[in-house]
Amino acid sequence: MAAVTAAAVSTSAAAAVTKASPSPAHCFLPCPPRTRAAHQRGLLLRAQVSTTDAAAVATAPAKKEKISKKQDEGVVTNKYRPKEPYVGKCLLNTKITADDAPGETWHMVFSTEGEIPYREGQSIGVIADGVDKNGKPHKLRLYSIASSALGDFGDSKTVSLCVKRLVYTNDQGEIVKGVCSNFLCDLKPGSDVKITGPVGKEMLMPKDPNANIIMLATGTGIAPFRSFLWKMFFEKYDDYKFNGLAWLFLGVPTSSSLLYKEEFDKMKAKAPENFRVDYAVSREQTNAQGEKMYIQTRMAEYKEELWELLKKDNTYVYMCGLKGMEKGIDDIMVSLAAKDGIDWADYKKQLKKGEQWNVEQLLEGGARPPASCPTAEDKGHLSQVQIPARCICVWQCNGFKI
Repeated sequence: MAAVTAAAVSTSAAAAVTKASPSPAHCFLPCPPRTRAAHQRGLLLRAQVSTTDAAAVATAPAKKEKISKKQDEGVVTNKYRPKEPYVGKCLLNTKITADDAPGETWHMVFSTEGEIPYREGQSIGVIADGVDKNGKPHKLRLYSIASSALGDFGDSKTVSLCVKRLVYTNDQGEIVKGVCSNFLCDLKPGSDVKITGPVGKEMLMPKDPNANIIMLATGTGIAPFRSFLWKMFFEKYDDYKFNGLAWLFLGVPTSSSLLYKEEFDKMKAKAPENFRVDYAVSREQTNAQGEKMYIQTRMAEYKEELWELLKKDNTYVYMCGLKGMEKGIDDIMVSLAAKDGIDWADYKKQLKKGEQWNVEQLLEGGARPPASCPTAEDKGHLSQVQIPARCICVWQCNGFKI
């Protein structure tokens, strides 16, 4: 697989980082002490009465108060907007799926000259060249950043994306190509690209270097987690060293669709005690019951271990991928929590409140949902083979099942 591998760039990245201490723009410090009163820190979650014992009531593990990652003053958002985007250059654009994979996914690197000071977990917008059928500039599409804050070259002057080329057949039997994904996948080195952002604070990486970080991705949803993992395992900082557990679950249709596998293999070899990775290849693998191996199916094999991790105050869950993944995981956790007399829905609310449960849905092609529901005429960013005529905004409406 022709991938942009760690071997190609990690050496230069490490060298660039170790020459100078990382600036506040790309390093995180351990979480500061808690500041709220003790009675607030000891919040208890009352469990619902279990079906097996009407009198059984239990409490969920108390969650410690944390300083919100969203309050970090160093996080920059919306420096560049659609009316005045930053114009970068495409430096690299490489197809990272095999020729027999169902669809093409590309890894691309753009120059920023340090003008887009993003953090791991943020996104950028891209405006495709040309105009739409009404003669207006194309609307931007948001994409999760696939590189650490230092970038693939380690100098904080680039940003990388992971994009799937969108091609689908509409109701009239016509082949339709997604405007922005095809624009990006067709970019040649040296081409200009209009960039907005950075945006987003929901998926920011935890500050705690000893945290347990569970990452769940389907397809190009791997992008923000590649940025996390590069910071954890391929870069060196004077004031940050990851000593926790990073556990990645990646779901893809075929083994030829696996993304960045060579990089993850290197990380696992480098830090076997700190990095775990499990793949779910739905068209090639099955579980013991003969069911297709989706990401939630793979997670079910480790459900007890995952539940024990979720009861810890320093465990963070991140999901990035298509709609439907979260429900499958909820189905696993409901019964596990019930065994401890805990209502999973209430407990998950507590995790969300503590920023330990973070979800980013993607539209096919790797794009994040736009700011408003797309109309039937503006659905080229979706990539299912058949698309219903009605509104199918997958993050807001239920008119379309992934």
